[in-house]
Amino acid sequence: MPEQGFAYLRGLPRVYWLLWTGALINRLGGFVAPFLALYLTQDRQLAVEQAGLVVSVFGGGILLAGPVGGVLTDRLGRRHTMVLGLVLGALAMLHLGAARSVTHIAIAAFLLGLLGELYRPAVSAAVADLVPSQDRARAYGLLYWAINLGFAFAGALGGVISTKGFTLLFLADAATTLLYAGVIYRYVPETRPAPTPGAAPLHWTAPFRDSTFMAFAALTLLVALIFQQHIVALPLDLRAHGISPSVYGGLISINGALIVVLQPAVGKLSLRFSRSRTLAVAALITGLGFGLTGLARTPLGYGVSVAVWTLGEIIMAGISPSVVADLAPPELRGGYQGLFNMTWGGAACIAPLLGSFVLVRFGAGALWSSCVGVGVVSAIGHLLLAGPQARRLAAIAQGG
Repeated sequence: MPEQGFAYLRGLPRVYWLLWTGALINRLGGFVAPFLALYLTQDRQLAVEQAGLVVSVFGGGILLAGPVGGVLTDRLGRRHTMVLGLVLGALAMLHLGAARSVTHIAIAAFLLGLLGELYRPAVSAAVADLVPSQDRARAYGLLYWAINLGFAFAGALGGVISTKGFTLLFLADAATTLLYAGVIYRYVPETRPAPTPGAAPLHWTAPFRDSTFMAFAALTLLVALIFQQHIVALPLDLRAHGISPSVYGGLISINGALIVVLQPAVGKLSLRFSRSRTLAVAALITGLGFGLTGLARTPLGYGVSVAVWTLGEIIMAGISPSVVADLAPPELRGGYQGLFNMTWGGAACIAPLLGSFVLVRFGAGALWSSCVGVGVVSAIGHLLLAGPQARRLAAIAQGG
């Protein structure tokens, strides 16, 4: 790696790299989620409709994990919440593997979604505690890169392990999760800042009353609704043009490969510009990328659209959580990050239904054109929010 590439990695604290390494290990062992639908239909013999319901319930658990994990992060501390969430997540993983009836499987899937994601707001809050504001976008971007790097290999490893039986997938996934918990328990100290003497404690509902943050979360939700169209609408559009599901798998692989290859370089470049303008550009690129889907008729055309919206995803990956970290009071960093995570969970629940409705009722052209329009609205919103954000950050700096 060139010297300037090493410079991009320098200056981050040792504890941060422990969290980064643990996240990589955990994602390398993230075998169950990519194979969940296959496991439910093949190994547990569930009907497709039943499997879809279980996956939706799993998503509902993830949706709640953000705010619940955020409150625990601020109440129990970052370290305790990470260890608790990872241990409970590993147990929930084994519980799902042992479930047999449809009802039991659905309950176990919900618990896995909830408990398995509890630790995420704590990790985000710990990064904000450890890393100064000017380096947070870089830190969050590298963390995002580690997660995608691990996920890229997890699919291939999971495919090999699944040939020995799905039970081994659950055991291996739980083992890597416990390994992450062990790293945190042994090496990561508590990072939660001490409360300011004499200051009244803030209520956990404070993020909901923060108009600047809620506006930012709403803009993030809009972009997330665009991005989540790759889950249902994109494969349906491919099928409508006679393109096989295997091509869809290859397109999603392009997304992961580009993130792994481009994230460090694009992340470094994005640091040269203001965050609001960078996020506005990311929103435009994401909307344009999905808009290009409406023009695609061949695998190459779809590949170009995937490459474009992946670039938008990469640009905003490190910037968005760093904005949240800067807006949040130190004692509520977990709550702010948890609510921010909830916007992505909400999009994962809403987008498939909304996209399918528009696709069936108004057609593919309307859906992909709407993605461009939503991207433009989000971009304008980020530019308009730049002033309030700057005033808010200035007030925080003066208060500090």
